[in-house]
Amino acid sequence: MAAETPRRPLVLVVDDEMHLRLFIKAVFESAGFSVGTARNGREGLAWIRANRPDLVSLDLMMPEQGGIRLLQELRGDPDLAGTRVMIVSAIDDATFAHAMALVRTGAGAGHASADGYVEKPPTAESILREARRILDETPDERSGDI
Repeated sequence: MAAETPRRPLVLVVDDEMHLRLFIKAVFESAGFSVGTARNGREGLAWIRANRPDLVSLDLMMPEQGGIRLLQELRGDPDLAGTRVMIVSAIDDATFAHAMALVRTGAGAGHASADGYVEKPPTAESILREARRILDETPDERSGDI
């Protein structure tokens, strides 16, 4: 019997900027990942529900539905709450963490956290390093502090 080919991790890239969406998609594909794309949080949420990716690469600032709202919806849905999310944004890590702390203190805002962060403009190395770190963590190791 032939050995089974290991399943390639599935990644969704959510970004409204086409050049970045295509760049990040190409980075993941060249590293052996299967990749889908979405232009905003609304499209991304539908794709996530249909495909259950291993990781979501998520921009924060997008028209129609932004990344923070998508992240809140994921974390608030028991079936999707464990979805691993890597923020890729021009908003620096400390500012994002501060914004999430404010969101968490708002009435009914819920707990929205990401598993990792890459600042724009990203490099292929920074994207893959952070994605692999997130995917290599066991559920008990995931901090969700970002």
